[in-house]
Amino acid sequence: MFPEVGYNWSEIRSGIDRVMIAVMCALLFLGLASIYSAGRGVRSSTVIYVTRQSTYALVSAFVYVCVLRVGYRNLVRLSYWFYGVTLLILLALDAMGVVSKGAIRWFQIGGFSFQPAELAKVTLILFMARFCSRRPPENIKNLVSVLALTGACVLMVLFQPDLGSALVYVAIIFAVLVVAGTPGKYLGGIVVLGIVAMPFFWRTLRAYQKTRLIVFLDPYVDPQGAGYNVIQSRIAVGSGGLWGKGFLQGTQGRLHFLPEPHTDFIFSVFAEEFGFVGGVIVVALYACLFWRILRGAFRTKDLRAKLLCIGIVAWLWFQVMESIAMSMGLAPITGLPLPLFSYGGSSLLMVTVALALAQSVTISHVRDKFARI
Repeated sequence: MFPEVGYNWSEIRSGIDRVMIAVMCALLFLGLASIYSAGRGVRSSTVIYVTRQSTYALVSAFVYVCVLRVGYRNLVRLSYWFYGVTLLILLALDAMGVVSKGAIRWFQIGGFSFQPAELAKVTLILFMARFCSRRPPENIKNLVSVLALTGACVLMVLFQPDLGSALVYVAIIFAVLVVAGTPGKYLGGIVVLGIVAMPFFWRTLRAYQKTRLIVFLDPYVDPQGAGYNVIQSRIAVGSGGLWGKGFLQGTQGRLHFLPEPHTDFIFSVFAEEFGFVGGVIVVALYACLFWRILRGAFRTKDLRAKLLCIGIVAWLWFQVMESIAMSMGLAPITGLPLPLFSYGGSSLLMVTVALALAQSVTISHVRDKFARI
């Protein structure tokens, strides 16, 4: 039977982090504005993407409230089940998923698609929070166990292939292991093994993935092909200057020079129109969001909550860093969405669930604090 509801409305109102809510809304609003601008260059209708993203946002808001009501403790308690179901879904994706650009990453549901790799980011964090709090990776047996169980998820997504999401999982796993108390010699061993495995890893990559890494080093190797995206994105970001060209005045996306402007290169659209100052504001908003999540991790005494928050920050930090750096040609193209900013229902929904879990940690701390008085 499902666990009892975690928090009542009074506890939620008194413990909720309003700064986090404000930052989330600001990023979502700026993302919607950029999606609207990008949509002008993709389709004749300028509102189709904004309408869909707004619908996703409303659904995500409802789910956000539900997660707050249930509480992170109840969801962590069910994390083994969640993670097991996620692995089964990833297995089913090979037989039932939709193939796009050579990858099987989506389930098609009516007119909408769902990406299980996004769901796995949440369930992986929940699973590690429970597993590593009950069986700390302080000895080789526990460490091998957690690496084997989480590595299954990494490999399944890697062979879809979805290199970007697999790298996010690696960032999550490593961050949680560090905070869970894994000895330095074991962490160093993992890093060394990763470096040694790189030649084998290179051979497993698809041709287009190898090309992306090559054009990252020099996009002019293939300026009309694989390097085109990087070159046009750099032009968009650079042409924004200090203050930008102004809202709806960007040309790279509107004139179809910038590929996938509403998803992969949404930051390029924003930077062209709002310039360096706008980009700094967006980065500052993300930094504030990370700090509010870490603040909850520092304050709580529940190890599960600490690991949960660290996993969420590692996930979001990696995607923000990669997405922005990719737009400026400072990182290889992976197709990772910019959280709360890029168009996409699966990403927005799962990021919202993760932020609700982090918010739940803060609410729990406030409730427990008053309970002790």
